[in-house]
Amino acid sequence: MLPRTRTLACAKIIRRMALWWAVWLPVAGCAVGPDYHPPHPTVPEAWSGMTAPTPAQSSVATANPAQLVEWWKAFEDPTLTSLVERAIDANLDLRLAEARLRQARAALGVTVAGFWPTLDASGSYRRSYGSSVSASVSGGGTSVGSGGGGQNSSGVDLFRAGLDAAWELDIFGGVRRSIEASKADLQAAVEDRRDVLVSLVAELGTDYIGLRGFQQQIAIARKNLEAQRHTAEITSKRYQVGFASGLDVANANAQVATTQAQIPVLESSARAAIYGLSILLGSEPAVLVDELAAEAPVPPTPPEVPVGLPSELLRRRPDIRRAEAQMHGATARIGVATADLFPKFSLTGSFGYSGNTVSSLTHWENRFWAVGPSVSWPIFDAGAIRWNIEVQNALEEQALLTYQKTVLTALKDVETALVAYAKEQEHRQALTEAVVNNRKAVELSLMLYTAGRTDFLNVLTAQRSLYTSEDALVQSVRDVSGNLVALYKALGGGWEEERD
Repeated sequence: MLPRTRTLACAKIIRRMALWWAVWLPVAGCAVGPDYHPPHPTVPEAWSGMTAPTPAQSSVATANPAQLVEWWKAFEDPTLTSLVERAIDANLDLRLAEARLRQARAALGVTVAGFWPTLDASGSYRRSYGSSVSASVSGGGTSVGSGGGGQNSSGVDLFRAGLDAAWELDIFGGVRRSIEASKADLQAAVEDRRDVLVSLVAELGTDYIGLRGFQQQIAIARKNLEAQRHTAEITSKRYQVGFASGLDVANANAQVATTQAQIPVLESSARAAIYGLSILLGSEPAVLVDELAAEAPVPPTPPEVPVGLPSELLRRRPDIRRAEAQMHGATARIGVATADLFPKFSLTGSFGYSGNTVSSLTHWENRFWAVGPSVSWPIFDAGAIRWNIEVQNALEEQALLTYQKTVLTALKDVETALVAYAKEQEHRQALTEAVVNNRKAVELSLMLYTAGRTDFLNVLTAQRSLYTSEDALVQSVRDVSGNLVALYKALGGGWEEERD
């Protein structure tokens, strides 16, 4: 336990340092630079691309509140749901975005630390030589031999240990503006992760639908190939009995070969889609081959797609939210630059012991302490501070323009997706009717050809038209579901607050 005199002395030192901080702390109340005000862009009251439904549309978009957190479940495809959930856990791009988020959170901690005092422990040892040391030693009654040049051949040891405290007072708000900018950077990193998540689930949904589309195209090609082979056999038999020409046989065989040639190309595309899905799950390319190689239909669209209002898009699209956070950070950095125009006030204090021996550091009479304020104010910097303020003003203007462009791009994405979704359904309906009529044409042409009432060219044309229309119908079915995924992505679907 310290003697009473030492306790009172320590208390006196602490009171003086606290008094300085108590005097200066209330002064640190203002923050220079502009305050941030959230933007209020003008958006339309309703989506122009959301027109009245037509009989050809089996799925329609409505202005009901959007339900987009787990939009992939609307397709009611367990495999798609499973793939999305696994991708969210393992995708490398998403993990990279999460690492950037942790970096931004740590950077905020570094910035916040600058608002508080610092306390450092220090210790030193020095051995001094020279005439002044000799004189001090001789004056102390110690006999020391003189060396060459009149220099003392011995020296004096000096040990020192203590604590140093410093606090830069944030009187003009430079540190607080830095903290504000770091918080905005952190929010931008949060939104960047959400944007990566939105893109990830949309890309996975598109690739999965593409895979199922390729598999359906392969099935259609094989079915038509079988029918065309049957026709070629009939033509060959008719040729053998003199009812058909060699030209008919050649045309029939050529059509079989042409259709057969499409299958390897489609199989290659399907395998590439599986590889792409595997990469999105952070796995090796062939990991999903066994799971996804079996043929399955294209996920159907729900009968109703609630998309909400344009005003809701501003708070739902992560890229818009990120651009707004970046604008906030740019505004705060104007204040950081402006604070450099003003003086910087600091409070410093130190306390410790010094002596000629290590043991002397434990003696109260060898203590030292100091406390007091300091100020620094740049007088001449050739205009560097004011130019930096201009730089930050220009960056803030760029951030504002980027935000405005992001909003317009988002509106365009939704409008485009709405029109594409509606019109592709009309296209699908027309192709459905074409397939029905082409099947009738194939049946009739074969009957007439077998009865000798028409030439083989009509059969050939009918079969080609049927294959073309069936293949186009499968692609349209795929595109309808793919356009719905694009609509969900344009609306910013696929994330929720609780995940961050």
